[in-house]
Amino acid sequence: MMNDEKRNEWRAIFYVQARVAILFVPVVLSLLLIGIFAGNERKSVPDAIDPTVTGSVR
Repeated sequence: MMNDEKRNEWRAIFYVQARVAILFVPVVLSLLLIGIFAGNERKSVPDAIDPTVTGSVR
């Protein structure tokens, strides 16, 4: 009987951890999207450099 109680206890712990993980999924996804957009924005910055600036000043 002790084994069944232990198993139920572990199952309850697992369910709590699963619920907490589900709460964090939207946070992680939004951070990934922000990172992707920030990465794309960073790549387009060199196009915005003023072409009149000479190489020696850069």
